[in-house]
Amino acid sequence: MSVTVVLGAQWGDEGKGKLVDILSAEVDVCARCAGGNNAGHTIVVPMGPEKLRTTFAFHLLPSGLVNPKCTGLIGNGVVVHLPSFFEELDALEKQGLDCTGRLFVSDRAHLVFDFHQIVDGLKEVELGGSSIGTTKKGIGPAYSAKASRSGLRVHHLFDHDTFAQKFRKVVEGRFKRYGHFEYDTEGEIQRYKQLAERLKPYIIDSVTFIHKALADGKKVLVEGANALMLDLDFGTYPFVTSSSTTIGGVCTGLGIPPKKIGRTIGVIKAYTTRVGGGPFPTEQLNDIGVHLQEIGREFGVTTGRRRRCGWLDLVVMKHSCLINGYDCLNLTKLDILDDLSEIKVAVKYLVDGRELPGFPADLDVLSRVEVVYVTLPGWRQSIASTTSFDELPDNCKKYVGFIESFLDVPIEWIGVGPGRESMIQKKGKVVN
Repeated sequence: MSVTVVLGAQWGDEGKGKLVDILSAEVDVCARCAGGNNAGHTIVVPMGPEKLRTTFAFHLLPSGLVNPKCTGLIGNGVVVHLPSFFEELDALEKQGLDCTGRLFVSDRAHLVFDFHQIVDGLKEVELGGSSIGTTKKGIGPAYSAKASRSGLRVHHLFDHDTFAQKFRKVVEGRFKRYGHFEYDTEGEIQRYKQLAERLKPYIIDSVTFIHKALADGKKVLVEGANALMLDLDFGTYPFVTSSSTTIGGVCTGLGIPPKKIGRTIGVIKAYTTRVGGGPFPTEQLNDIGVHLQEIGREFGVTTGRRRRCGWLDLVVMKHSCLINGYDCLNLTKLDILDDLSEIKVAVKYLVDGRELPGFPADLDVLSRVEVVYVTLPGWRQSIASTTSFDELPDNCKKYVGFIESFLDVPIEWIGVGPGRESMIQKKGKVVN
């Protein structure tokens, strides 16, 4: 099969970008299928003849663009804020990344406007103490408009008079719902007339494009956004994103059938983090949490917010594996655990002394769970310079093996540092 999918397996920020960057060297197309510029991937790669370590921050654009032979595609399932699209593109090109002729946007993708971002903030204020903790990038309101059939898509931009008429109607609807907030409707219409002209070379029928690529035998890599536990159906609803972050979202977000998908790779951090509100059973509001946050540099790429940190939760991961059916895993940031004398891993949830059969839908039930941990010995030495699995300390190998055995999914890649070179690839499962 010529489609490989990389998905976040926890609450996001697992480090998907680095694996996508590595795999993109061997593919023809790297595609985004969901989310918007609320995603954030950081990639550190050597650039230029002097091989200077350069950090690229991706939000909306496919991070496979770091590889000069890879074409980037923003699929129909993504919501696009055009000012952010061009701002990000300009920033990448200033850093030496030439994307000319190899970046495309689906004409079916929905648009995020500045009024969506304003509404995003107003909705959070409305929720008060039970706010979701969104990035306020307008993603939720844009998807809401899509679901209510009042959204505007990329192709609408190219009939200016019709676009202007539809745009005014949509903004007026927001005024009726939220009150007359400050917004220059006519100024925005003119701004988008100019943006549409600049966008023209990037627009394609993405369904035709991706199926022609597959028919021609080209390799396609799908870069997931957010993660399973932020999925609209299977995550900790309502503390989730507004799109389908699962393997199902790949099919609907790009217009490809399931049988075209070959490998599905789940990216899992060696501990657990989440951003914003919502339940987090293994969160550590103590020195361990601070250690993971500081050593792991757990600050959002998109928002700069501190991430909440806790032990690895294999109940969450079982749930994730069931839904996405990972063929293998990428375990990231294993080096962040180097200095710990012991490491805990969550293996079951109890409520009133009884084990739950899976991850509960009801957040009231989730708030009552007693987390059962297994404690494993740490390795107390740096693994940052290791280049093969055999070089890892024995206790480190045992930690990897425990995760594999519990989930019954092989770990094929192990991240031991931030750079492209800091990724160990191994074959087969660990035998403890």
